[in-house]
Formats: sequence, structure tokens, C-alpha cells
Amino acid sequence: MPPDLASPLHPVRAPAKPPAIGGAPAWTERLSLLLESTGEGIFGIDLAGRCTFINRAGASMLGWRTEEVLGRNMHALIHHSHSDGAHYAEADCPIFNAFRRGLPCRIDSEVLWRADGSPFSAEYSSYPILDGGAVEGAVVTFVDITERKRAGDLLRLAHEELEQRVAARTAELSSALEQLRDLSAHVEAVRENERTRIARDVHDELGSLLVALKMDVNWLEKRVDDRPELRCKCHGMGRLIDTAVDNVGRIITDLRPSILDHQGLWAALEWQAQEFIETTELRHELQVHVAHGLQAPGGVAGERWAIAVFRIFQEMLSNVARHAKARSVCIRLYVDGPPSPVLHLEVRDDGVGVSKARLNDPHSYGVLGMRERAGHFGGRVTIDGAPGQGTCVRLTMPLPAEQVAP
Repeated sequence: MPPDLASPLHPVRAPAKPPAIGGAPAWTERLSLLLESTGEGIFGIDLAGRCTFINRAGASMLGWRTEEVLGRNMHALIHHSHSDGAHYAEADCPIFNAFRRGLPCRIDSEVLWRADGSPFSAEYSSYPILDGGAVEGAVVTFVDITERKRAGDLLRLAHEELEQRVAARTAELSSALEQLRDLSAHVEAVRENERTRIARDVHDELGSLLVALKMDVNWLEKRVDDRPELRCKCHGMGRLIDTAVDNVGRIITDLRPSILDHQGLWAALEWQAQEFIETTELRHELQVHVAHGLQAPGGVAGERWAIAVFRIFQEMLSNVARHAKARSVCIRLYVDGPPSPVLHLEVRDDGVGVSKARLNDPHSYGVLGMRERAGHFGGRVTIDGAPGQGTCVRLTMPLPAEQVAP
């Protein structure tokens, strides 16, 4: 019986027996013709497991002649062993369970054995045959799926090889990214050291010269009381020197804020926020909360961590000043306490907003710089915004626990 005449949900029922036509039942001739025409192997077994019929395709696949199979126990003939050669007990055979337990099955993970003793991967289905409600045996359909299995194995091997290659390439890219991130951090450290050196030199050299020049101009001004035009000129020079001193101080602060070294990161962040608010004159909300007694990390690693946070915060505020066109800004700083302190820094504005395309633009170096600085220390920068709806930039940075002062 072909597979489409047997459903996994219903057992096979023997057809009613019509009157004989020309000495043989008509349905028997039609059924025999149908069985011999199909390309799948089909055989039937009785309640003892003996073969009652087998079509030509089935006998050919098994390597037997039809008369050699009829009447023989099919489990012992073609299903006696597993693929590894281990004995396959007849009581465990799904084919026989079709009529013994009324359990139809479809199996594609086993082998059948040919007459020459060679196995082949097979997909088979087994269904009980009922006649008037009584089980008379089972019908089994099977096909050789060796080529399908081989193709599946080749596909699986190719998939595994592809996964290995992808994993290897991913590891290479991850290693390269880590090296690039380390290089970027090293460049930033060198840059900060150079900024510190320049700030120190400017303070020591140029600052001292300006102070000396201011003193000389004051000395000269006191000695030209009888020359109003010279006194006025000295007074103007003094104002220019004062302006130069202020500019030098601003340059030094931009290069390396002294408050960061003298009072620590928390004070430096609050000072930077206040400076921004006074300069931009925006409506503002400033919230600062640091867990009681928690100090910023110390040592070389802690100093680099603090510099990274401070520079990211400067970039946040700079973006608001340059691009947001905002009317108000909200700045929040929150630092968790031990045992796993984390810094949370947020800058939210009500400005023109930003599109996702611009945020993902590879030429948005400010955004890339913030993310790289944070990523090197295990932190992350997230940016939420939409055109016309303002922008919110958040920094989350875990404090290096081994550097946290008690």
C-alpha cells in the first residue's frame, strides 16, 4: 500500500471484499498493480511478524527475491541490528508495535539490512491493518535515504566548519578591537600626560612672565604721574595683561583642570556643570548624589578612569552648547555605594534632538570617542533622542573596585 493510503493518525483498514471478477477479486488486482507501480518499498506482516506481501521496489532495495522474503520474520531478516551492529530486540521494534500496541510510527534515524549484510539508512512508517475491528498485522513503507543522510551530513559539516571559521574570525576581530581599544587608551593617556605637561609649563613659564610684566607696568605707571598719556597707556597695558592672565588660566584649565587634582572627580564634575550653566545661561536642574564616604579611585589606573569620565562629561556638555539649541538642561550625577559602586551620569536637554542615522554615522567622532573612552573601562554610553524631541545622553561606568578608597 503506498504511503498516501496510510495516515499516521489512522490505522490501515482492509477494503471490503467485492464479488470476484474473472476468478479474482477486482480490488486485489488493482491493489497489486498499485503496489508494484510505486517506487517506495512496501511490505505487510502478520501477527507473528512474517511477511505476507512485498512489492518489487521493496524486494529490490533489500536485495532479495520476492519468494525469498514471503513467510519470513521481517525483523529478523532486515531489522535485527542497530547501525553500530548492536542487537535490536524485537520487543523494541516500532514496526511490530504498530499492531502489538496500536502505535503508528514514522522513523528516519535507523537502518535496514540488505541480503548481503550491508546496512542502509532508511525512513520507514508502520501502521496496523484492521479488518472488522480486529488487528491482522501491519503494513510498512520504507525508502532508502542514504543519499539524503549523506547530503545532510555534508551540510552539517559545512555548517560546523563555517561556524568555526566565523568563530575564529570573530575572535580575531575581537582581539584586534581590544588591541585598538588599548592603543586608543594609551594614546589618550599620552595625550593627557602631554596636556598636563603643557599646562604646567604654561603656568610656570608664561604665567610667571605675565605676572612679572604686570608688576613692571604697575611700577612704570606710578612714575609717570606727570605724563597723563603714558599713564593711560600703562593702564591699558595692565588691562591687556589681566586679560592675558585670564586667558592663560582658561587654557590651563582646559588642558588640565587643577580642581581634578586638588579636590577629586566629584568636585570637578560639579564645578564643570556649574561653569556650563553660568556660561550658557540655560534653565537648569542639577542633581548630584555620591554615596556617603565614597571617594573616586586613586592611583594611576584610578586617575585615568577619572580623566575618562571627566572628558566624556565635557563632550556631553559641549554637544548641548554647540548643537542642541536647547532652552533648558537637566544634569544628574549619581554614584552607588560599595560593594560594587557604579557611576551614573545623565545630561538631558529639550533641544532639536538627533536622528539615529546621525548617531550611527561613522564620522560622528564625538560620539565614537565617548563610547570608546567608556568601553575601555567597562562602561557604556547610550544616547536617546529624536528630531524635535531633545536628547538624553547617559554614561554608566563601574568604579574599578581595587582602586576605590574606603
